[in-house]
Amino acid sequence: MPRYFWLRDDTAATSRYSGDFNAAHKWSLPGLKNCPGCGVTWAGAGRQYPAVDLSLIPEHGEFEEARPEPFHEFIRLQTLVRPLAPPNSELPPGTDFGPLVGTASGQFGPFTWLGTSMMIIRRDALDSLQAAGVRGLLGCKTELKFRQKTPPDILELQIEPRGLLHRDCLPPDVAPPCTTCGRQGLTRPDDPILDEASLPTDTDLFRVGNFATVIIGTDRFKDAVEQGGWTGISFRELPVRP
Repeated sequence: MPRYFWLRDDTAATSRYSGDFNAAHKWSLPGLKNCPGCGVTWAGAGRQYPAVDLSLIPEHGEFEEARPEPFHEFIRLQTLVRPLAPPNSELPPGTDFGPLVGTASGQFGPFTWLGTSMMIIRRDALDSLQAAGVRGLLGCKTELKFRQKTPPDILELQIEPRGLLHRDCLPPDVAPPCTTCGRQGLTRPDDPILDEASLPTDTDLFRVGNFATVIIGTDRFKDAVEQGGWTGISFRELPVRP
């Protein structure tokens, strides 16, 4: 069975580079205002589909401003984008689409992070990983505006939610997801455990479906990164339980 690793920013490595960016995705689903099921106003994080081009629908302008919307309006907008999204995508409130738009400057390392759940990659690193046989890597163009005359070729990986955290690492009294909006009020466990039956077998990089800010790579991904000498990611192996 493959081994699985939690991917995070290796700050010791990334601090050697001056690269920095301030950006957001071009479009997003609004937040949900006062869910009729649980009463919560919320928007999620970690669900990003940079390969999904909402300019293909006439209503794309309705996805440019971050805001909460009532349930009926949220469902209308979600329905508009669903045909463009990958099959079986959940598309909760706050899901992002399209390229990263913003400013960037400095010298970029192979991997650069914005927060804990958004990772961009240099094209040479992506080409190397794909040549090494890493599966499921989808590099997407960004619309970052660089100050330097010869900007680096920087891409964003579309890392889709697959797999789940195992029930053993969640509080025993955690409430089930809201049957209306799907929200589950989870705090990320300090020691995540992966649910073996839920893990994908066709990709070496994915997010955890019930905690999408957690990015997971297989041992194949880790080996390709290390053998290529690509820096910027720290790896923490996570246990897997049936």
